[in-house]
Amino acid sequence: MSRADRADPGPVVTSTGRTGDELWERHAGWWIDGFTNGADPEYEDQILPLAAAELGGRARVLDVGCGDGQISRLAVRLGAELVVGIDPTRNQLAVAAERAGGPSYARGGAAALPFVDGSFDAVVACLVFEHIRDVEGAIAEVARVLEPAGRFCFFLNHPLLQTPGSGWIDDQFLDPPEQYWRIGAYLVEDETVEEVEKGVFIPFIHRPLGRYVNLLAGNGLVIERMLEPSPPPTFLARAAEYADAATIPRLLYLRCRRTYDRE
Repeated sequence: MSRADRADPGPVVTSTGRTGDELWERHAGWWIDGFTNGADPEYEDQILPLAAAELGGRARVLDVGCGDGQISRLAVRLGAELVVGIDPTRNQLAVAAERAGGPSYARGGAAALPFVDGSFDAVVACLVFEHIRDVEGAIAEVARVLEPAGRFCFFLNHPLLQTPGSGWIDDQFLDPPEQYWRIGAYLVEDETVEEVEKGVFIPFIHRPLGRYVNLLAGNGLVIERMLEPSPPPTFLARAAEYADAATIPRLLYLRCRRTYDRE
């Protein structure tokens, strides 16, 4: 889920008078219906298989921003002994509880995790930090609740994709016509509320990749693996109007390891 899911390359910014948490409560159904329970090909064919490969063998897993709990349930199926999903949105957690599958759930924010130091050997955050304002506190909390050598599985909408003003351009003035990806003000951190579909408003925060990398390093989280996969064929089949969509990464994945000494 990202800005690039919209046909218009520029973001729609609106003033709703609501906080980010209120918007998620109001529009939780948009996420549940469009991105969970098999509805989204990128989750089904790319994100969940990658999460399974990265979480296999982990015993105590925390799913930050768990939503309906699809990654939490996956961790249980992989054999984790303890799986906890945490999310600030009551409506999301209600659906997670209904879908059951073994995890426990708690309501809370990423910048104030209600767990003691070193509680988990894996933390996963999937397409969550694009919506978290206190990124410094959230990264610090992930590091705190991870045991030494624990793994942080960090999934982001690719910051290149998330930049306001970015999007596909179908340039018919060129001869021959060209499609290309326009990049907006990538280095400028930006917070907007966007109308992702008619009447549905969701907050987004763009940050350049270096902002995340430096926060990870400053909290003793060392990047061991970085992936920028091409969108899966099942997604590309729905985006036939973008001939070069396979050349633009929509997902960024960072596998991080908690060092023994946090800075």
